[in-house]
Amino acid sequence: MNSEVDDIEKSSAPLIEHLIELRSRLMWALGGFFIAFLVCFFFAKQLFNLLVIPFKWATGWAGLDPHNVSLIYTAPQEFFFTQVKLAMFGGMVLAFPIIAAQVYKFVAPGLYKNERGAFLPFLIASPLLFLLGASLVYFFFTPMVMWFFLAMQQTGPENDVQISLLPKVSEYLSLIMTLIFSFGLVFQLPVVTTLMARVGLITSQGLKDKRKWAIVIAFVAAAVLTPPDPVSQIGLALPTILLYEISIFTARWVERKREEDRIAREKADAEGDKSA
Repeated sequence: MNSEVDDIEKSSAPLIEHLIELRSRLMWALGGFFIAFLVCFFFAKQLFNLLVIPFKWATGWAGLDPHNVSLIYTAPQEFFFTQVKLAMFGGMVLAFPIIAAQVYKFVAPGLYKNERGAFLPFLIASPLLFLLGASLVYFFFTPMVMWFFLAMQQTGPENDVQISLLPKVSEYLSLIMTLIFSFGLVFQLPVVTTLMARVGLITSQGLKDKRKWAIVIAFVAAAVLTPPDPVSQIGLALPTILLYEISIFTARWVERKREEDRIAREKADAEGDKSA
């Protein structure tokens, strides 16, 4: 009976150590996010003005004065909560390296050396691909979407009703955050498929066979994740299809690398048997 109690106490000790380690990592991650949130909230107006620049570009494309861009808010607290939302979004982006590092430090001790070496490149590639998708939204798709909406304005002869676009600050932020999140999420496709290929959950041939379904799903996902306009939907679907093709290539590369490693191990084992 005493031996059973001792075994239970010994098995609970590593669990307590893991929980303490988890608490420490969570505190570092939350602390990094809180500091980044405060910094972004302090510069919230400047960040919002930075996000309005694509709207100014679209205004110039529509033949209007880009220096006469205005947004409105219709509730006293709306712009304040918009700044809070912007600070939370910016804080998550700025704190992501800290959060990812804490996740890696918590998981790494349970991985083999070769597994840690394989996991680290994906940890670096993921934020870079997210930034690539966000840059595509900022420099191209947001101006294109806003130009599409500005083209619907009615500023013709005096006998026509004047219809002008006056976006609310909260709705404009929601639009650009939705686009950034959607493109950033889609740009993780090569990372996810490559990881799944490494553990044998998918194959390059399987991805090829499901290409038609992937194209359909890409357009459906674009319709769900983006505003209801053809510019942003097609703009998200086409990069998704391209990333799917890249995923097929990366899965094939993983399979080829695995086969080369298998041949090398068999060759080393054969040479070891001969020397013995």
